[in-house]
Amino acid sequence: MVTTSVQPRLRQRYAESLRLKLREHFKLPNVHQVPCLRKITVNMGVGKAIENRKRLDQAIEHITAITGQKPKVTVARRSEANFKLREGQAIGAKVDLRGARMYEFLDRLVSVVIPRIRDFRGIPRNSFDGRGNFSMGLAEQSLFPELPLDKVEFTQGMDITMVISGGSDEMSLELLQELGMPFKR
Repeated sequence: MVTTSVQPRLRQRYAESLRLKLREHFKLPNVHQVPCLRKITVNMGVGKAIENRKRLDQAIEHITAITGQKPKVTVARRSEANFKLREGQAIGAKVDLRGARMYEFLDRLVSVVIPRIRDFRGIPRNSFDGRGNFSMGLAEQSLFPELPLDKVEFTQGMDITMVISGGSDEMSLELLQELGMPFKR
């Protein structure tokens, strides 16, 4: 396997210009106080995996193709009779992206996937958690070009959470806007 030392373009842009721009904008005394992306978590909760194990297997394949990293299978923490769910039963898959894979995923999300959403009018600004972290959901995984449409048997939504240092929703919003995230005006 040949590895190259090419940095993802968003990471390079952040290091070269965005960090200084954000530091000046928020008048931060230390460069380490500037908000930066720590990790991106991609989660697929497959509740219908209770009836059909094939759905979970396909969700694992799709997350692997989308992120380039094998996901961790998530299990139910407790039994719930109303949902025919038992403790320890596999019900989803998630992956934590860091480093170059994280920036490449964000770049593909912003430049390829989000523009493919039908009737898209911008991402709501109220999806921050009060500490600067941002969460969003996608209704189906087939928006990603890595998945051939003829192989997608089940449409499944996914949650994407971006953990951002800095501790402020305002600073995180500014960072994501500078990285190209299309928020509603």
